[in-house]
Amino acid sequence: MPNFFDEMYTDGAKNVRDHYLEFEAWLATQSAATIARKRAEADLIFRRVGITFAVYGNEAGTERVIPFDIIPRMITAKEWAHMEAGLVQRVRTLNMFIHDIYHDQNIVKAGIIPPEQIFRNAQYRPEMQGISVASDIYAHIAGVDIVRAGQGEFYVLEDNLRVPSGVSYMLEDRKMMMRLFPELFARHQIAPVEHYPDMLLDNLRSVAPIGVSDPTVVVMTPGMYNSAYFEHAFLAQQMGVELVEGQDLFVNDNAVYMRTTRGPKRVDVIYRRIDDDYMDPLAFRADSTLGVPGLLSVYRAGRVTLANAIGTGVADDKSIYPFVPDMIRFYLSEEPILNNVPTYQCRKKDELSYVLANLPDLVVKEVHGAGGYGMLVGPASSKAEIEDFRQRIIARPDGYIAQPTLALSACPTFVDAGIAPRHIDLRPFVLSGKTISMVPGGLTRVALKEGSLVVNSSQGGGTKDTWILEN
Repeated sequence: MPNFFDEMYTDGAKNVRDHYLEFEAWLATQSAATIARKRAEADLIFRRVGITFAVYGNEAGTERVIPFDIIPRMITAKEWAHMEAGLVQRVRTLNMFIHDIYHDQNIVKAGIIPPEQIFRNAQYRPEMQGISVASDIYAHIAGVDIVRAGQGEFYVLEDNLRVPSGVSYMLEDRKMMMRLFPELFARHQIAPVEHYPDMLLDNLRSVAPIGVSDPTVVVMTPGMYNSAYFEHAFLAQQMGVELVEGQDLFVNDNAVYMRTTRGPKRVDVIYRRIDDDYMDPLAFRADSTLGVPGLLSVYRAGRVTLANAIGTGVADDKSIYPFVPDMIRFYLSEEPILNNVPTYQCRKKDELSYVLANLPDLVVKEVHGAGGYGMLVGPASSKAEIEDFRQRIIARPDGYIAQPTLALSACPTFVDAGIAPRHIDLRPFVLSGKTISMVPGGLTRVALKEGSLVVNSSQGGGTKDTWILEN
């Protein structure tokens, strides 16, 4: 019997779960040659369209296609309804928290979060103190990473509120499955996701500065060498808005303008895919060539909306993550619908002692780390790697958190040896504007190495289409 929850099978692959029965029956009728041909076709199309991801530090070449697996990850309507309610609750709370931090700081005054956890946080932006943002929304687009463990319970692993990526792969994976296997969509009632760009545009337009009735929206990218550039261009094209770089924008008369062939055009909403530090060289990093000089002053005056807002990173930092359940109770007077993974804060002496004594069994993460970098997966690490990490933690304990090694759920996946279980997670995308909305689904990431729990694309992970079943 496996020690993880299997999405498709029960009883150690003896019985198929009800919502997978139709798919499993179809799969049994497919020849190995047909499946191989379809997988090769998917790879060719993704390569031709340019759906690539840059892997930094990879000596074999930086641009590669993210591996796509044709066995979908299925979630029942009941499971999705529970997850959706928990996501709405969580993202609503996080927006309230960010607003509070940059205004009244009631949660700090109440003693729920130590002030140094916020005000010494590298993601805290004092420049945002007292600024009013449209509709009090800071995280307009959130990508919340959810894992399944134990008997199938869902846990929030991470909140991504700065510049969350991956939604283009969710959309392209669905398009690919519909192209390769249209008969499967006739057999299942699968909730659609293709309206996400329209929903995103409506959401961005809804938070335009006061008095702007027909806002101009742009997507701001660091440029073609960014790892997620494909997604930036894809979303701009799908929304029918301009893709711009910092050099395409300028500030004049307390407003932001875009250079066009017809002359300057006022910009009202910027969906930015650039980190805070690079947004305005006059306010943050003076050496940034990616941003717009004077942008912060226009933002402070309420004459442009930035999505996501500057300073949102203070809420998705891993050192703040353990406090989210208490935030939900504080701001909403509700119990969390989705649980956190139990987390040890190395800044606390007793918890540090426990972590150091149990490193081979834990996952340790840098509080400011992202993309699967700067972490230790104890059970998969050598003694030398564990000892090296031990010294790092001892040198800077407040820079790390630790969690038990969860047995992430697994989904059957095509690998070189055939079909085998591989561990997965899920990143649904939550949009906050006048309302909170999301398409039913998300990006399912899969760890392609046997036994691996690291699903990040930057670490060699792949993706699957995510089906929310409506029946």
